[in-house]
Amino acid sequence: MTTPTALIAEDEPLLAEGLKADLQVLWPELQVVAVVGDGPAAVTQALAWSPDVLFLDVRMPGITGIEAAAELAEEWPDGRPLPLVVFVTAYDEYALRAFDLAAVDYVLKPVRPDRLGQACERLRAALAARREASGLHPPAELDATLAQLRRLLERNSGAGAAPLTVIQASAGNAIHMVPVGDVLYFEAADKYVRVITADREHLIRTSLRELLPRLDDQRFWQVHRSTVVRADAIAAAHRDEAGKVTLTLRGHPDRLAVSRLYSQRFKAM
Repeated sequence: MTTPTALIAEDEPLLAEGLKADLQVLWPELQVVAVVGDGPAAVTQALAWSPDVLFLDVRMPGITGIEAAAELAEEWPDGRPLPLVVFVTAYDEYALRAFDLAAVDYVLKPVRPDRLGQACERLRAALAARREASGLHPPAELDATLAQLRRLLERNSGAGAAPLTVIQASAGNAIHMVPVGDVLYFEAADKYVRVITADREHLIRTSLRELLPRLDDQRFWQVHRSTVVRADAIAAAHRDEAGKVTLTLRGHPDRLAVSRLYSQRFKAM
């Protein structure tokens, strides 16, 4: 039987070491392959090691544990089962009691051995079920994981500010006032966001994370961690034989990739 593996992402070294020590007692056969201290490192090392389980602190430098899990869901190679995720958090608003599915679990800080032991038992059972299914995640499990991550991202978005009606994009000494209704899509580009309209492109110095709460989520749909598209600018969604979804736009040649995290949105009514 393959030895189960785990990655711990926790920005407080003493807490990380404590969690690792508790796991050695509660789940001796679990091999912790990496311990990292920030969100981007969690993504990089998880892609490198392909662990069976991720223990992710919710509030970490760089990106949150929730954002790291979502990024991994998008970047994870086809044919490999996604890691099972346990969020570790001191903030009860992130508790996952609303989700009765085994794909994602949580433990609160300070981590109690009895609660961690319950999480370990659920993880053992989920990994055993995967082994019986020839090592691949069943479609229902994958759909449940992606649905939970989408809902957690929505809860963590900081929504509530008044929706933007105009984008102010500087170009040299000018500031262009771009009506939000003219924007076909937004795309993250390093420290900027590309603002694409039917006839030109603008750059704004903000992050997509900061921009998202200011957009009407009924009108603008996130379809990838780096892309938000105006829903009524979408002409069609095309699904290839591998299940990957690509969008075509009305009156514009660009094609937009949809990540697996958001592909569920594009189903016939």
